[in-house]
Amino acid sequence: MTWSTDELRKIIEADDLKVSPSSEDGMTYGTPTWIWCVAVDCALYVRAYNGRSSRWYQAAIRQKGGRIIAAGRTTEVRFEPVEGPINDRIDDACRAKYRGSRYLEPMIGSRARGATVKVVPTTSPPDLPPVPSAVVAQDIDQ
Repeated sequence: MTWSTDELRKIIEADDLKVSPSSEDGMTYGTPTWIWCVAVDCALYVRAYNGRSSRWYQAAIRQKGGRIIAAGRTTEVRFEPVEGPINDRIDDACRAKYRGSRYLEPMIGSRARGATVKVVPTTSPPDLPPVPSAVVAQDIDQ
């Protein structure tokens, strides 16, 4: 499955993506954590600010799935680690979208680049309501 152009545009413009990898039991999800997101070639990418030591990144890579909450929707997703030249294009997308942010340099630095994840939709069940904002982690990254 891939993102439709409209879905991807809404996610990028809302800039409110929260990632919630599956827990070890495969039935529950971790605490949603707000993170940056960018689109390159009709694909959605995120990075862990604290690199590979980030808890959400470790869970995403270990469990390979979970959900995202973005643009008013909850979507089941697959997480795929990313390496190679696409990271340069992801850097460019971060520069364009987050120009002027004090977090930009760390997000295009080697630590965060090493923890780049492609977010691929698997299903979009209509019966999954968004998680209330009161339970969403407010840190950029955990």
